[in-house]
Amino acid sequence: MTDRLEITFATLEKKTEAVTALLAANNLAFGPVARDMDEKAGGGLAKAAEAVEFKGKARHSIEILAPAGLPHKRLLLVGVGTASDTKEHDWALLGGYAMGQIAHRKADSASLVVDVEPGDGEIGADAIAAQMAFGALLRHYTFRKYLTRKDEADGISREFEKGETTAVLKKVAARVEGLQKLVVHARHPDKAKAAFQRLRALAEGIIIARDLVNEPANALGPVEFAAEAKKLEKVGVEVEILDEKELKKLGMGALLAVAQGSERPARVAVMSWNGSKSKKAAKPLCFVGKGVVFDTGGISMKPAQGMEDMKGDMGGAACVTGLMHALAARKANVNAVGLIGLVENMPSGTATRPGDIVESYSGQTIEILNTDAEGRLVLADVISYAIERFKPRFVIDLATLTGAIMVALGKEYAGLYSNDDALVAEINAASAASGEKVWRMPLDKAYDKLIDSKNADMKNIGGRWAGACTAASFIQRFVKDTPWAHLDVAGTAMDATRNEINQSWGSGWGVALLDRMVADNYEK
Repeated sequence: MTDRLEITFATLEKKTEAVTALLAANNLAFGPVARDMDEKAGGGLAKAAEAVEFKGKARHSIEILAPAGLPHKRLLLVGVGTASDTKEHDWALLGGYAMGQIAHRKADSASLVVDVEPGDGEIGADAIAAQMAFGALLRHYTFRKYLTRKDEADGISREFEKGETTAVLKKVAARVEGLQKLVVHARHPDKAKAAFQRLRALAEGIIIARDLVNEPANALGPVEFAAEAKKLEKVGVEVEILDEKELKKLGMGALLAVAQGSERPARVAVMSWNGSKSKKAAKPLCFVGKGVVFDTGGISMKPAQGMEDMKGDMGGAACVTGLMHALAARKANVNAVGLIGLVENMPSGTATRPGDIVESYSGQTIEILNTDAEGRLVLADVISYAIERFKPRFVIDLATLTGAIMVALGKEYAGLYSNDDALVAEINAASAASGEKVWRMPLDKAYDKLIDSKNADMKNIGGRWAGACTAASFIQRFVKDTPWAHLDVAGTAMDATRNEINQSWGSGWGVALLDRMVADNYEK
C-alpha cells in the first residue's frame, strides 16, 4: 500500500509535537488541554482567535506561531462546530480536515489533541479520537509511486527516448517526505487505540482500492490484478484464480467475448472469508465487481478525449478487493465471498464485432450491438456463477457501468438498483452512517422490454434513453430470485468529488459503505 502514516495514541498530558492541532467548538469553547495552554500563554490562544474572528465553526482553522509561554513552534486551532450535533462520519471528516491543515506545515511528526467535550453527541470521546485518526489516515493518502526525483529527470527522459523502459521503471520510486508520524492525544489512549483497530483495517481496504484504481493500465492487467487479489491470503482470505482455460470450460462466453480482442488473458478471482463463529455455517454474503482494467470500447471505440480515465473502469473490482481485505483484517464475524471479473476491452482482429451473438454462463444468449456496453457482460457471467456455486444470502454488484448515471446523479451519488426493499434499507442506513451516498433508481418492466432482441434472448443495449436503467435491467436477468442490489459507481469510484478524507483520483468508494452494512446487519 502507498504512503503509510504511523499513528500512535497518547494521553492528553503527554508532551505534544512541534506542530500541534487543537480543537475548539463553537464560540471558542476549549477542552481542558487547550484551556491549560491558553492560560500558560496568558490568554494568547483566545486573543489570536479573536484577532482574526475565529469562532470555532466546523472545519475552519487558524495558525498560531510560537506562542509565548508554550514550547510549541506552531499551534493550529481547528473548529469543531457544535460537538453534540456532530455525527460519527463528521468526526472522520474533521480528522481529515485537520490532517490537511497539518500537511501544509512541513514537519515529519505532529500531534492531534482530541480533548473536545462530546456532550450528548452520537459517540464517546475515545471513539471520536479513533474516527479522527481514521479520517487523518485517509487524508494523508497520496499516489506517488511513479514520481521520480528531479535530479534524475533528465537521465530518465533520455532513457525513455532510447526505449529502455525496464531500466527506467526500476528507477521509479516514491519519495519519502512530509509527515511520517501522527500522535493522537486522547483521554483514554488504550480505548481509542482499540476502537481504531477496526477503522485501520477499513482504511487499509480503502487504500488498496485507491491504489488499484490509480495504477496505470500498462502495469495492472487482468493477470496482475489477480495477483493483487491473491495477496489477500496474508490476512486470511482464501483466493482462487480462474484462468482463461477454466473460464472457457465453465462456459463464460459473455465475459470472454469482452476479453477476446486483447492479448492479455481474462481472469476471475474468487475471494472467500469464512469468519462466522456460528457452528452452522451461514450462507455467504456475495459481492461482485466489474474489473475492466482498460476499456477502449472495443470495435465501438470511445472518443480519444478522456480515454485515459478508462484505467479506472475496474473501480467495482477494486472496491470488492478492498472490502474483502477489510473484513478479513478486522476478523469480521461473517462469511463473505467476493468475485471479480478481470478483462481488458481492446479492438483487434480477434475482437467481438457489433452484431455478434454469444452464449452466457447461464445459457441465455446475448446479441452484442455495442461492444462498449461490456461491463454488463462481465457481470452477467460472474453473477450467474456466484449464485450457482455459493447460493448466497444476497448479491451486491459494483460497476463503473454507465455514463448515464453521471448525467442523472453527477459525482455525488452512486445509482442503486435492487429487487429487494429490505436490502435497500440496509444499504441506505449504511450510506447515511458512512457518508458514501446512494440514490435508488427505478427498475421497471418497461426498461426490461427495451433489451429484448429479435435475434437472441436479449441485446446488450436498450437505446438512447434510460441507459443506466436498461443496464441494470440487463443484469437483473441473471439474478433469478436471489436478493440483489446493483451499484453503478461510474461517478464515485474514479475522479469523484474531492473531500476532507479523499484527495485522490481513485476514491476507494464503496468499501466503507459495504463494510458498515455488513457490520450493522450481519455480524450481530
